[in-house]
Amino acid sequence: MTDKYTQFVSRGLGRDIAKKLGLPQPVELRRYRPGQPLIEGPILVQGAGAGADELAAALLAWDLDVRRHAVPREKLGAIILVLDVAARPEDLERPVLTAAASLRDLASGGRVVTISRSAAEATDPAAAAARQGVDGLLRSLAKELRAGATGNGIVLADGARTTSPGTLGALRFFLSGRSAFVDGQFLTVTSDAGELPADPEKPLTGKVAAVTGAARGIGAAIARTLHRDGATVIVIDIPAAGDHLAAVANEVHGTALQLDITREDAGQRIIDHAVQRHGRLDIVVHNAGITRDKLLANMDQSRWSSVIGVNIAAQLRINEALLASEHFRTSPRIVSVASTSGIAGNRGQTNYAASKGGVMGMVRATAPLLAEHGGSINAVAPGFIETEMTAKIPFATREVARRLNSLQQGGRPGDVAEAIAFLASDAAGGISGEVLRVCGQNLVGA
Repeated sequence: MTDKYTQFVSRGLGRDIAKKLGLPQPVELRRYRPGQPLIEGPILVQGAGAGADELAAALLAWDLDVRRHAVPREKLGAIILVLDVAARPEDLERPVLTAAASLRDLASGGRVVTISRSAAEATDPAAAAARQGVDGLLRSLAKELRAGATGNGIVLADGARTTSPGTLGALRFFLSGRSAFVDGQFLTVTSDAGELPADPEKPLTGKVAAVTGAARGIGAAIARTLHRDGATVIVIDIPAAGDHLAAVANEVHGTALQLDITREDAGQRIIDHAVQRHGRLDIVVHNAGITRDKLLANMDQSRWSSVIGVNIAAQLRINEALLASEHFRTSPRIVSVASTSGIAGNRGQTNYAASKGGVMGMVRATAPLLAEHGGSINAVAPGFIETEMTAKIPFATREVARRLNSLQQGGRPGDVAEAIAFLASDAAGGISGEVLRVCGQNLVGA
């Protein structure tokens, strides 16, 4: 669905009217297009220590224009704030305030990325305070940025470096237009696992991916994005959606599997189809989901059980089959679609929020089970996304929902798909058990 308000206030007379009346002024976001530069303009890398130096050298190897010191009034494409050596809260002052002097030079659609260490792994209280302080710093800064700029963070666990594949993969994602609707979020890199793609434009070349709920909406966008990135795609949906499913399969030059994912043998049927038709299975995206909204006081057993059955119980059974299969052993990737409702809650959605909260718990607990095969599992939690479903929301409610995030607009199905495609790639191999919100930094909830 087109957000005509954003289009109107993004330029010319509409922009002038919005400014004079003090209305929200969302801008059209810088989204990924094949062949475009990773980032427009120089990248300022701020921070002391070997980690900052090594990262700057890695970015230079990507043929990027890297600065270690700001040039006054030079427009910047991105600011990377490397804080991995901060041992006390006082250590944040110099690099943060030095970077702050360059924030006004950040270009439209620019990026700010922090790189810090995990507070959970710190045993010294001062170090834990400094590391956790970066969380509050980055989330607040992201709310201050304007003109479509975003701020996100990368957290390094003890086994990760500033130049680990997962770190560089996450950094490339955050710098690019693929992360247009990801704002105020963190990804934790737990290890040196993973591998950067030979061709960043086709990071999924040679992979076979299965996507549930792929007949329309976000699921269809996921299938298209995985195909664009080089994967062979199996699209899965219920038989009633067969015509739409076939159309998507034809579009992405993949195969269609009509399947009710709540069947006991759904996991094995997905594996069998992948192996028989494509010889392997590398990626599974759990996108299928339903809503049956009702206040809890009016909730009946049918509404509750159907949502739990499709949204989480089916995923658990399919994952059990995947984990037991010899055909899902070579750096396997699972990505589940959760929701911000599972984080912050939503009136009338106790069943849906329970199911999506369950997805996030499942992801955390499953991560160690995939690690021995070099695999990973993560979740993406969308906020307000422009779909056929949200188009049916009453106008006033829809407009409020669109503006309740730092980017003051709704996301697109492709924004969710971009995050999933990254987490499904080998570049994200060192990232597992994470939940990445694609919500424009929604102002409600965590």
